[in-house]
Amino acid sequence: MSCRPPQVRPPAGSAARDAAALVPALALVSAACGAAAPQTQSGNGASAGGGKLVVWDWHSGDATTKEYYAKAKADFEAKHPGVQVEFVAQPYDQYYTLLGTAIQAGKGPDISMFNGGAQMRDRATSLLPLDDKVGDLKDRLVGWDAFRKDNATYAVPVTLQGFPFYYNKAVYKKAGLDPEAPPKTLAELQTACAAIKKSGNACFNLGNKEGLGIEFFLSGFGPGVFSPAQYDAWLAGQRDWKSPEVKQIFDLWKKTNDEGWYNKGVNSTAMFMDQFTMFSGGKGGNVIGLISDTAHWKSFDEFLGPDLGVYKPPVSNPGQVTSTFLPAEGGIGYGVMKWTKDPALAVDLVKSLASTDAEKSFFEKAGAIAADKTVDTKSVDVKAAGEIVSWLPDSKPLLHTALSAKTLDLMHRLSQQLISGDVTVDQVLTQLAASDK
Repeated sequence: MSCRPPQVRPPAGSAARDAAALVPALALVSAACGAAAPQTQSGNGASAGGGKLVVWDWHSGDATTKEYYAKAKADFEAKHPGVQVEFVAQPYDQYYTLLGTAIQAGKGPDISMFNGGAQMRDRATSLLPLDDKVGDLKDRLVGWDAFRKDNATYAVPVTLQGFPFYYNKAVYKKAGLDPEAPPKTLAELQTACAAIKKSGNACFNLGNKEGLGIEFFLSGFGPGVFSPAQYDAWLAGQRDWKSPEVKQIFDLWKKTNDEGWYNKGVNSTAMFMDQFTMFSGGKGGNVIGLISDTAHWKSFDEFLGPDLGVYKPPVSNPGQVTSTFLPAEGGIGYGVMKWTKDPALAVDLVKSLASTDAEKSFFEKAGAIAADKTVDTKSVDVKAAGEIVSWLPDSKPLLHTALSAKTLDLMHRLSQQLISGDVTVDQVLTQLAASDK
């Protein structure tokens, strides 16, 4: 999952997202992350012809990405003078609902932004295959697998997404812990959590109002639970929901809540942005965050500065896991809708949106780790960013993005019921196994 609601700003609640507050899809007014104000009520690229291209996204209304879009547009217009480009920033919490309405109608934007994984794959039939059109990008960009389905590529990656564990060194120090020695194992993390809780802070900040917390938990803790073979099998679609390792993760989800690792009211706290606002405000020792879009090293560094630390998933099963890795893959990308009147022109705009100059701006101004491996990251002096970048070569895709949108929606609901005690872990796994077929 790649998310980009507004920037993290304490105090908690100031930028909260309520995913339940949906409006009719055709209204084009403000699902998993936050909202950006629409730019215009236009947005029907199908009627615009070759002289105009319309792009839907959830970023072009943000101050931090203004330069990125300006550079991409300038790159495109230099090659195609006279062609108008219109960016329509849709609110993220309704983005896929609005796009679904456009898909049903068979008309809408020429180009659409997508999260890698299920959100794109579930809509691949509405997109043009791009393998024979973007060959010149293949070597420069990484993260392609998140935008592929059935051996075809349907979107071009712009950023990477990953789930590192961020921690607050000041909270660790207050709890009597070594701020320069974050946990490497689950046992060490449990010891740290007990000390942090005793010191008066939440060990982890968590918001599960939308049920998204389980995605971060599964993909965050998975590298330390699954053996390498099990991890690869999961990604390949060979998932055993009744295995001891899968049960261990869901048991741990329930157990950590029961043991008081989190802030109060997890199921009534929005992940975006309350969970991350609490962490930025020093209200927790740890948080599973992002490397793309928001809730990442740059937004946390703004408030925590040198107190910001980062570590890879802890080893939970030392018998079968000796070391872990940063779970990461393609974050957000752009696909070309089948109904566009000028596919070649639309593909050229996608290439401009993935141009090195634009990607460099996205990284430097917005903090998203670029999918362009030629972007120089050494100029950033935030230690956490350097560590994250150094981990990328050994990364593997996120576990939750291998699931269908249907199964993810079910998992969201069941994660809330697990926390509230309305279902058992065995019941949850039975339902997920039935859905994941």
